[in-house]
Amino acid sequence: MLRCKQGDARPMLPSPSSPIQTTPRLPWYRQLYVQVLIAIALGVGIGHFFPDMGVQLKPLGDAFIKLVKMIIAPVIFLTIVTGIAGMKELGAIGRVAAKAFAYFLTFSTLALIVGLIVANLVQPGAGLNIDPASLDAGKVADFAHKAHETTLTGFLMSIIPSTMVSAVADGNILQVLFVAILFGIALTMIGDKAAPLMAVLESASHAVFKLVAFLMKAAPVGAFGAMAFTIGEYGVGTLANLVGLVATFYLTSLLFVLVVLGTVARLAGFNILHLIRYLKAELLLVLGTSSSEAALPSLIEKMERAGCRKSVVGLVVPTGYSFNLDGTNIYMTLAALFIAQACNVHISLEEQILLLLVAMISSKGAAGVTGAGFITLAATLSIVPSVPVAGMTLILGVDRFMSECRSLTNFVGNAVATVVVSVWEKGLDRERFTAAMAGIPLDPTPDMQEVVPD
Repeated sequence: MLRCKQGDARPMLPSPSSPIQTTPRLPWYRQLYVQVLIAIALGVGIGHFFPDMGVQLKPLGDAFIKLVKMIIAPVIFLTIVTGIAGMKELGAIGRVAAKAFAYFLTFSTLALIVGLIVANLVQPGAGLNIDPASLDAGKVADFAHKAHETTLTGFLMSIIPSTMVSAVADGNILQVLFVAILFGIALTMIGDKAAPLMAVLESASHAVFKLVAFLMKAAPVGAFGAMAFTIGEYGVGTLANLVGLVATFYLTSLLFVLVVLGTVARLAGFNILHLIRYLKAELLLVLGTSSSEAALPSLIEKMERAGCRKSVVGLVVPTGYSFNLDGTNIYMTLAALFIAQACNVHISLEEQILLLLVAMISSKGAAGVTGAGFITLAATLSIVPSVPVAGMTLILGVDRFMSECRSLTNFVGNAVATVVVSVWEKGLDRERFTAAMAGIPLDPTPDMQEVVPD
């Protein structure tokens, strides 16, 4: 626990015997994950039995996601700026960034390979015998058009905003990340002269996270509306004809989380099931809204609360939302081979390797774009001509159901990455982390970058 002396703005470092301050456990009916779970169940019931009403409830989910997106840019900006400025050394910033990107590249590529292997072993599209000429390419024309416009050069140029203010105003995560890193570095370089501004930014950060906590109270309403719309619009029966693909994707993602990420977690000294339990409210929110962005501010706050150093959280979490998309990558290679198998198109080993290499680039090129999973798939297929882009119409009807799994896997992957990089940086307060994983409610720390490394 970090404590401040009266009249001293800087927190005192804890002694090894300092107790961790805990908060009283709330009654079950006031816990967010219980409320979200009940809301999801009610949404499924309304969508199934009263589909027209379910469709009309869509604005509830849309409004909640807009509320969260409204606060994402300030959360990222303040977290990164205060985190980087608190590191005091520019070398430490580059070291954290290098470790984070090494992790992202390794496990994003591994996710693509896992999807490719499972698609070859299970072959979920075999036997459908679809004639590509019979497919309506018009249904996916918009996605294909966006994919064509999303080039690597265009992506890199789009990271630079028109102005510093426009990055936050537009809510573009990568632009906010870019501006915040530069601004944080500038504060680090001017040293003590930045102290007055840092005090203002720290106060603003506390106010923004208090607003996040307030907005999260509306999470059950948002999850209810989004789930009611999904079931009312598409129906559970939509899954029937493509249940093989959906089941394969969900099982593959589950295995990736439990086996691959679980192994990484164990090597880093923690149990991934305990981390999932700690983040259960956020995961249910992601499930209900089909958007991992809906839980981004809460993830940042909970990772800091669990003992991850603020500067690491500030760099890893927002960057991971664009570059560490494990679920999306599994989906891309699995869906691409499903389309090929359904259309009886044989893909050689060389073409599959090409598909993998293209997907590694395209998955980064559409980062931060709405409908990124479908757009990156279109971008990948357009460069591998042996697989018809029109085949995407086969999975258009169930993409909404798979987007939930994509978001969940992406979310867990970023949480694991944050803890792992914190361990590599010796920036994890093991005492707090152990308590959090044990389910003990903790008070937030005043400033996690001041925590003594373990």
